[in-house]
Formats: sequence, C-alpha cells, structure tokens
Amino acid sequence: MDDATPEQPHKRRVRYRGTHPHRFDEKYKELNPEKYAADVEHVISRGDTPAGTHRSICLAEVLDILNPQPGEIAVDATLGYGGHSQEILKRILPDGILFGLDVDSIELQKTETRLRNAGFGPERFIAVHSNFTALQNMLPKVGHPAVDMILADLGVSSMQIDNPKRGFAYKNEGPLDMRMDQEKGETVAHLLSHLSEAGIAALLHDNADEPNAKVIARGIVGKRQEMTTTRALSKAVKLSLAGLNLDDKAVAQAIRRTFQALRIVVNGEFSALEAFLSEIPYCLKSGGRAVILTFHSGEDNRVVDSFEKGKLAGLYSRTQDAEIRASNEEKYSNPRSKSVRLRWAIRS
Repeated sequence: MDDATPEQPHKRRVRYRGTHPHRFDEKYKELNPEKYAADVEHVISRGDTPAGTHRSICLAEVLDILNPQPGEIAVDATLGYGGHSQEILKRILPDGILFGLDVDSIELQKTETRLRNAGFGPERFIAVHSNFTALQNMLPKVGHPAVDMILADLGVSSMQIDNPKRGFAYKNEGPLDMRMDQEKGETVAHLLSHLSEAGIAALLHDNADEPNAKVIARGIVGKRQEMTTTRALSKAVKLSLAGLNLDDKAVAQAIRRTFQALRIVVNGEFSALEAFLSEIPYCLKSGGRAVILTFHSGEDNRVVDSFEKGKLAGLYSRTQDAEIRASNEEKYSNPRSKSVRLRWAIRS
C-alpha cells in the first residue's frame, strides 16, 4: 500500500471582473503585502490604505512625545495592525517589554504573527486579548504594576472598516455586525430588532450628534424586518432623509454618523473609554507618558476632560495646551488621518 500523501491539486485564484479588483476579497496583492511589497507601496503612494492593513497615524508625533528608551516598559492599549508598536519596540530593545492589548481576537492573532516574524519574541512583545479596561488589573499580575508609557489609538481600524464581513462599512454589503470582539456581545442587527424608535434616536444624537436623529430612527424602525445587512441600513437612512432636500454629501455624512453611533453602543466604547481614562494615572510610573489618538468629539471631549481633571488633582504634571493634528503632508498621503486629534499627559 502506498502511504504517500496525495498531492493537493493547485487551486486557482478567483478571477475578478475588469482590469482591477474592487471587492475586498479580490485584492489578493494588497492582502499579501509580504509577497507583493511593490504593489502595496504603489497603493500607499496614491494616498490609499491597502486592503487588510492599517497605516499608523501621527507616528512621528507619537514617538516624539512617548520618547521610548531602551529597557522601558510600554503598553499599546489598542494594538490594531501594530504599526506604532513595532516602532516603539525597536526603541526599547534590548531589554524593554511592550504589552499589546486588543479586544479583536481576529486581528490580534494576525498582528502577533506579524510582529513575531519581524523578530520580536515573547520576552519582548506580549499580546493580550483584552479590552483596555483590564489594564490596571492585568499589569500587577505580569509583574509590572506601573509602566513608562501608554498609547491608545481609539475608534475602528482600517482592517475592520475595509472587511465587509465585519459589517463596519456602509459602502460595502455585509452582515450588520460591528462588534470588535466577535466572540461575544450583541450585533447591530440584533440591537435594531428590539430597540425602540426613541432609543435609536437618542443614541444617534448622543453618540454622533446626528441632527436628523428622529427622522432616521423612524425610517429604521419602519424597515426593521429588513435590517440585517449594512446595505439595508444605509438604504433605510437614505430613504428616511429623502424629503429633506439634502445633498449627497450630507446624506453620506448622516449614514456615516449612524454607523458610528451604532458601533459605539454595541461595543460599549464610551463607558470603556471612561473606565480606561480613570485607570491611566495609576498605571504610569512617575514621569510616565500617555498618548491618546481620538477621531470624533465624543472620544476627544472625554479625554480632554479626564486629563484636565487629572492635572488639577495632581495626578499629571503636564498636559498638552492645544490639540495636535496630522500634518498637511500626512492628510494628503493618508486621508483617514484628517479627523485625528492627539492628546497627551505626563504623570506627576
């Protein structure tokens, strides 16, 4: 009997229509940057983010403020694609340690593999599947009750936005999910299946400052039975605004705000952020640095308020006097950086 393993037949790549791929799963070169590095660089050079990746925002500014030094202990509380972490790791070698937290188990596994392949072993880089609210409890357990620096890049990553299967993006068809951690919690589809019209309107107003919250809520409830996909939600918002004579840009903004508001509530983002902000000063050594990147007023106002109160209470010796924004060059090369605000504080 021949015990040799039969050779697997070659599987051809699924072909796409036209001369260029359009769907996320068709962009095989962008989704394999190690093999097609030149093609990925071409995508970046035209101001786009390659599918399945995330371009670190305000990298130079973050590194300047955190000022990582050899042997220091760092926390990236929102690991994501790991771009910020990789640069911090280079600077804290040979004896430093970086803890990378991420609630998204799917992307965490990919980033851990990526950083391991870049040469950062488990003694230098420790991946943690956790929301950043667990930071204060976690650090003493790993022998570092206080660290030298903490970074948090809030909001949703490009990998999540671009992948239709995650349900974050309104431009692509996908399941209406939006959970950062797909192992637990309620999807947006389930939320909308039972939330009242007044409840939907309230969260659109509170989480995204949507001026037409009541009108949109009424439209969503009227199409409740169809509300299982991203396209169905986008269509419901658009139809609800049809009688208001809004231009296409205003309608697109309303759809974006609706998706933002729903994403925030299913992931408990504001309550998690408030808990995290209250823990930061107790997780930093004297002189420790904290940097937080925010992307909308709901996040930014909470960070500013927490840092200011911390300074008044003597927990922080310094905080930034004015917001730091992405440079004009970065905004041009990476349009997703346009809304960022960088906030920082130094532990007293």
